[in-house]
Amino acid sequence: MSRRSKPKKRIPMPDPLYSDVEVSKFINRLMIRGKKSVAERVFYDAIELLEGKTDDKGIEVFRKALRKAKPLVRVKARRVGGSTYQVPIEVREDEGLAIGSRWLIDYSRKRKGRSMSEKLAAEFLDTYRGTGTTVKKREDTHKMAEANKAFAHYRF
Repeated sequence: MSRRSKPKKRIPMPDPLYSDVEVSKFINRLMIRGKKSVAERVFYDAIELLEGKTDDKGIEVFRKALRKAKPLVRVKARRVGGSTYQVPIEVREDEGLAIGSRWLIDYSRKRKGRSMSEKLAAEFLDTYRGTGTTVKKREDTHKMAEANKAFAHYRF
């Protein structure tokens, strides 16, 4: 076991429009090659598109979609005595939000559409309604963890 102290957790500055740290983290994950202004524009345009499509505020749709995308458990490969087991592990709150936002971004990039903001808005809307590929991925992950529940004693 390491005797070194763990580094302090860095929390990014809240975004300028909504003063929300989760939005800032999502924009940072959306960013490609350090182009933060492009990522911000894509995200804010997606939120505006959501406000046009739903009765709720766009930021609330985003928050609820992020909560629905967040997995509670996941499986991790663990090698024991020559064979590999898929061991179910509970996911921490911040780790679950990171995984969920990564899924939202990945599946919105794979969508067919005109612009990234339209694809992102569509993925937010589908996740908010409980449909779409992000929710399916979450359910598949939970099913995999449930199926491998017998190997939970290999947890480390």
